[in-house]
Amino acid sequence: MKKMNVMIMSALLTVTSCAQGAENGTRVGEARVHLLSEGQQKGNTSILIGSTPEMLDKYAPDGTFPNAVNAFLIQLGGKNILVDTGFGRLLFDNLRKVGVDAEQVDIVLITHAHGDHIGGMLRDGKKAFPNAQVYMSQREHDYWTSDAVKNRNVLQIVAAYTGQFNLFEPSVLGEPAKPLVDAVTAFATYGHTPGHTVYVVESKGEKLMIWGDLTHAMAVQMPYPSVAVTYDVDPAQAVKARLEVLKYVSENAIPVAGMHIAAPAVGEIVKEGRGYVFKSR
Repeated sequence: MKKMNVMIMSALLTVTSCAQGAENGTRVGEARVHLLSEGQQKGNTSILIGSTPEMLDKYAPDGTFPNAVNAFLIQLGGKNILVDTGFGRLLFDNLRKVGVDAEQVDIVLITHAHGDHIGGMLRDGKKAFPNAQVYMSQREHDYWTSDAVKNRNVLQIVAAYTGQFNLFEPSVLGEPAKPLVDAVTAFATYGHTPGHTVYVVESKGEKLMIWGDLTHAMAVQMPYPSVAVTYDVDPAQAVKARLEVLKYVSENAIPVAGMHIAAPAVGEIVKEGRGYVFKSR
């Protein structure tokens, strides 16, 4: 499975990397959300499922699309809440740029367990965030630790964070929900992986959804959200989840942030024709 994760990212991230560090942050009420970027790259359209030559000629004529590898830090009420950890290559430098050491991270929320999202959980085989409570959806955990998969990275992380590893059932989008931790609520968006989860931070009536890998190729998947990618575990379910989320955030005017959205990686989703438009902040 480790080899699979490397193959996934080598297919996704081509051309050159111009790595960006922590950004100044986005205000969500009293919360500050920082982009922690490990790189701004180009993805290759060969990973797309369901695209047509006409789509690509219009939205990705050179066979590539803007992409990134991001994590996010939420600061609220004196707590540091990390959403995903990227590969871990620049994560700790990026955290220090916003004045946070690994020991000061209180909570880690995992969207899903692909290597570019959990790579920073361990350093030299030991837990990188010694004082953090870690959260992963029950379904995501069960898939990667099952006898059929036995992902070594996930098994090592679970073992390293014994006593700090928390499993949960995400809420259903659009239904009444309580925060998972502090001001952050988790919602099920299964498909890209069996337990893929998005997180919504809310403060003073303002919201931001951090949606993990709900999209990979914004240039194509916004006008054509039915386009999937080759490493969706369940492409049809991933499309269904994407359509539900896009409808929800556009109708409720909830800004979004994504792990594979190019910097600044935060913006609004607006309905346009049969698809949507992402308006970067």
